[in-house]
Amino acid sequence: MTGKKIFNASLDVQVDGQTAETWSAILAQFADANIYQTWAYGAVRWGIRNLSHLVIRQDGQVMAAAQLRIVRLPLLPAGVAYLRWGPLFNRVGQTLNPAIVGEMLARLREEFCQQRGLTLQVIPNTYSGDTRSHAHKSARHLSCPHLEVTWPRYRTVLVNLESAAELIRERFNPKTRRHLKRAEKNSLAVEMSDRPEAYREFLRLYEMMRQRKRFETTVDVDEFGRMQLLLAGSARMQTFIARKDGQAIGALVCSRMGDTGIYLLGATNERARDLLASYLLHWHAMLWLKAQGSLYYDLGGIDPEANSGGYEFKSGFGGNEVAQSIPYSFPGGWFSSKLFAFIRWRRRPVVSDPQGTPAATSA
Repeated sequence: MTGKKIFNASLDVQVDGQTAETWSAILAQFADANIYQTWAYGAVRWGIRNLSHLVIRQDGQVMAAAQLRIVRLPLLPAGVAYLRWGPLFNRVGQTLNPAIVGEMLARLREEFCQQRGLTLQVIPNTYSGDTRSHAHKSARHLSCPHLEVTWPRYRTVLVNLESAAELIRERFNPKTRRHLKRAEKNSLAVEMSDRPEAYREFLRLYEMMRQRKRFETTVDVDEFGRMQLLLAGSARMQTFIARKDGQAIGALVCSRMGDTGIYLLGATNERARDLLASYLLHWHAMLWLKAQGSLYYDLGGIDPEANSGGYEFKSGFGGNEVAQSIPYSFPGGWFSSKLFAFIRWRRRPVVSDPQGTPAATSA
């Protein structure tokens, strides 16, 4: 493996030099790993040449890691390093260490702001008030970043999966419990698979739904299909398909990494609506995630104002409404700071798509 290494005490800081396989092995060590930090997501959405990786090890053990998207202006010494849903610092089975987060932020600033002259923006994979957020906030205060308080924040519903299945179901609101019970009596068969054929079946349902509903979306379902071909092992997305009399009427695509499963995409036809298939699909997804050891199910974003129907449906599953921690940035060179200020001024609000997650549409 190649790459620049900087040594400080017992810390080994490696910049770049990763491969798809080595990066995948690193992600598997973190409870806060997520699809937006995968090599597949970065390669398909942004291009391999636009990715950069920074990894901190201590005594040979990976302690923190981050994948960033690098955007540069041609012919000008200006650019932005975007870190989405990172850095990763919550190792599986270990206590959170704010000192590691602080070290990671210092190294990110050194590499991307000081060495490369880029403005660095971080959207952490933490939610206001949770344990990771407290650790991250403690370290962040030492770094004194610029808080992007006006930047749109990802809002979602997180369903806690730690209880027994019966207790999880009891937390659903009465309407959701009633609809789920009716769906279970409708003789629907639910299958799940991570094979490309299953995703293509979802795509057919999705395209028919788009033609019928004619809704606007920024989610590129074909991109996710290409990501699926690059993802490996347990990082592959799972497609749940509901069938009635052998025919696919609804589908749900979710990602399970770290301690959380994320609802990414969904598609139904009119028959699925009448048979309440969406309730059954989400329930099967929760049961599968729980069996795999996931602690939470992220229902893929909410926007009560722009999509009140989707909000009502998702809030019925008894989860907690949460907002992602406030994004923040560190200035780079003069040109980079001006570029980022322009991007901040021109940014568009994040709107939860009824069939996807706004996190998937981040820059």
